[in-house]
Order: sequence, then structure tokens, then C-alpha cells
Amino acid sequence: MTGQPPDRTHWGLVLLLAATATAAYLCRVNISVAGALVMQEYGLTQTQMGWVFSAFLLGYTLFMLPGGFLADSWGAKRTLALLAWGWVGVTVFQSAAPSGTGTASALAVVGMLAALRFVMGALASPTYPAALEGVSRWTAPGALGRANGLVIGSVGLGSAIAPPFITAVMVPWGWRAAMVASALPAVVIAVTWLLVRDPAPKAAHASLHARLGDGAREPASRVVARLMRVPGFALLTLSYTLQGYVGYIFIFWFYLYLVQVRQFSLVEGALVSSLPWVLSAVSIPLGGLVSDRLVQGRLGPVWGRRLIPIVGMGGAGVFISVGAHTTEAWLAACSLAVATALVLSVESPFWTTVAGLAGDRRGTGGAIMNTGCNIGGVVSPMLTPLLGEMFGWEPALHLAAVLSAVAALAWFWITPPAVSASGSP
Repeated sequence: MTGQPPDRTHWGLVLLLAATATAAYLCRVNISVAGALVMQEYGLTQTQMGWVFSAFLLGYTLFMLPGGFLADSWGAKRTLALLAWGWVGVTVFQSAAPSGTGTASALAVVGMLAALRFVMGALASPTYPAALEGVSRWTAPGALGRANGLVIGSVGLGSAIAPPFITAVMVPWGWRAAMVASALPAVVIAVTWLLVRDPAPKAAHASLHARLGDGAREPASRVVARLMRVPGFALLTLSYTLQGYVGYIFIFWFYLYLVQVRQFSLVEGALVSSLPWVLSAVSIPLGGLVSDRLVQGRLGPVWGRRLIPIVGMGGAGVFISVGAHTTEAWLAACSLAVATALVLSVESPFWTTVAGLAGDRRGTGGAIMNTGCNIGGVVSPMLTPLLGEMFGWEPALHLAAVLSAVAALAWFWITPPAVSASGSP
């Protein structure tokens, strides 16, 4: 990687990046919790709700690569400050859906919500590429795994907060009030980014923008093709695609699976569905911390980064199969919760590795990899309930277990560069 890595980590900014991603995640997953009452009010089927869920991922996926270019050009602070206001606006608009089937057909409501979720996906797409850009500029080389783990730990933290928080508002005041409440943290984040100062040296900014300015004349398709030719980059993207297929099943369907398939009550489902995200809020940063320690120990940068994805996704496949097969509702919930924590524990090695492989185009590189993840994510919220209706939820979850194992195996042929661990070229 060209350019000098920072000699110290600005942990305050790393924590702000984590808080930003958490606020964004509340706006992303609020509909999956509110979905139980939305389906009840409008008489929607699981398949129709799956289209609403996947509309977000379609927008998220289509705009991921432009979002990566935006993050590389604007930097983390400017990009995230503007996007946060967009998350707030779209979330509030979602709460304006007309009440009851008397004033709107189910098809019209599905269309409205799907359109708004598509826009939300587009506005959320630069979040993690921009965060990766910020982490890379504000973090010392030896702390990259920990910093990325803290930021991406928002997946667990945001998802752990969402079910009890949204349900606490939704039960007494309805799902519309819950949607508005879920946007309040994003308001705080948007204001905070306006007040902070970017500590990166001005010379570093000038050097970076000069390099990117030269690269701006290179067509986007050529940038993508060049990155895909980097050894290991395409396989890393494929593995993350499979990880996304598995992870998004739990992001969108775990709560409804507990309520509708395993017969938990709304309140029980909200509490139990928080368990995997509480575990993930620990497992994601822990995966980054352990990966950094392994890299700096005897294993070195290659196996130090490889080991967490291999163990995490391989173990997740085992627990998914156990949860799918058992007839005991609580054992199923606990097994699937552990599986979620394991499949998400691999996030930091993925993002730290792609930053090393992509160099100064780390925002774009992260966007390409995340596009693969969300292609898997677009498919799984629609395909999983469809397979559940056709063959039952057990075979649908066994398929996810197999794909998780394949994603783990891919890492035997991915070689993380030394720069992802040490910051040296």
C-alpha cells in the first residue's frame, strides 16, 4: 500500500465510526422487527414481506460500488455526516404508510415500503466502505483488526438493541412510532460528525487525493477489473458472498422464525432474538482482537487472518444444522444464536484483508467485496422463506449450513498480505 500508516490510533474516532454504523443498523433492521405487526395490519404473506426486505438489499447492492468510490473521494467524515441525515428522512417516511387495509391494498403498501427500503439501501451502501477508509487512516497498523472489529461489531450491537428497543415502543404505540424512534440515534450521529475534526495530516490528504485524482481518469470498470485480478481478491469476495447469504437469513428472518415457526410470543421473540446479537457484539470485536494477536504471534499474517474465518464459518455450519433439526424450540433458538455469533465473528479478518489487498482503493475494494456479500443477501431473504414453504424450514437452514462450510473452505486458498497485519508494503 502506498502512503504512510498512522503511528497512533485515534480510538475516539474509531468509536464514533462504530456508533455511526450502529445507528445505521437500527435504521436497516427496524422493519424486520416491526414486520410482525406490518404483516398483521395489511395481511401480508412471508413472501411479500421478503420482497420488502430484499428491496433494501437490492438498493444496497446496486449502489455499493458507487458508494465505495464516494468514500474514497470524500473520506469518512464528509460521507457519513451527509448519509446520516438521509437515513433519518427515509425512516420517517416509512412510518407514513397509510393505516389499515381499508385505505390501501396490500400490494400498494408492499410497493411503497419496498421503494423506500430500496432508497434506504442506496443511502446505507457507503457506510462500511467509508468506515474502512476512516479506520485505515486513523488506526495504527497493529490495531487494524481490533478497530475493524469494533466498527463492524455494530452488526451485533445494532441488532441486539433493535428487537427490545423497537418492541418496547411498538407494543404500546404501534410500529410507526417505533420506526421514528429508531431514527433518533442517527440524528445524534449526524450532528456529531459536523462537530469533529479529521486528525489526518493535511499532507496525507493532499497525497491521497492526488493519487485518487489520477485514478479518477481510470474508468470504474477498469478499477474493478484491476482489483479482481489481485491474487485472492476474487476468492475473498466469493467467500464473503456466501457469508452474506447465511448472515442475512438471521438479520431479517430470525425474529419472525421464532414467532411464526417456533411459536414464541412477540415479547419472547424480541428477547430471544436479541441473544445472537448480544453474542455477536462480543464475537465480532473478539474476532478482530484474536486475529491481531495471531498475526503478531507465531502464525504470522497469513494463518493469523485465515484461522478465524475457517473456524467461525465452519462452526456456524454445525450449529445451524443442529438448530434446524432439533424439535426443542429453546435449543433451536440457542443453537442458531451461537451460529449467528460465529458467522459474524469473521467480519474483521475479511475487512482487514480487503484493505490490504486493495491499497489506496480500499473504499472501492471494500465495496466490491461487500457487493458480493449483499448479492447473497438479496437472494437469501427471498429464497429462504420460499424454500421453507416448499420443503420446510429445516432443509432451508441446512442449505445455509452447507454454504457456510464452503465459505470457510475458501480461506485455505486466500493469502492475506502482510500489509493487512503490519501496515508495511
